[in-house]
Amino acid sequence: MTTLPPITVSSLDSARLYALLERLPASAFAEAEALETELGRAAVREPQDMPPDVVTMRSTARFVMQPGGKEFELTLCYPDELDGSPGKVSITAPIGSALLGLAVGQEITWPAPGGRQVTVRLKEVTWQPEREGFLRL
Repeated sequence: MTTLPPITVSSLDSARLYALLERLPASAFAEAEALETELGRAAVREPQDMPPDVVTMRSTARFVMQPGGKEFELTLCYPDELDGSPGKVSITAPIGSALLGLAVGQEITWPAPGGRQVTVRLKEVTWQPEREGFLRL
């Protein structure tokens, strides 16, 4: 088994994500248990104390996925924030759950649709609400 990297989540994101997990029916979110496990192992900090290189909710991150080596830049959103515009990924998507709490340079192996595994390596957090002073979005 691969060792999981340490992750950091803001107290605001943690509270909102636990509330989301309680609201969503199990059939709507197949990876709910994996996200709950991630939240349970995360170091929790106040929004103003979040390191600037960590993916928080509503952050925009640049990352590489293996296999394939394809690079992406996506904004991590809550499900109700998806509006069909490109460049957004829900926390309920496997890649969304994998990105949450990662710091630049870290990688994590995560289950992908179809039973395969992908490795996600964070290259850059191009925008983070906490870093920009948005502490209650």
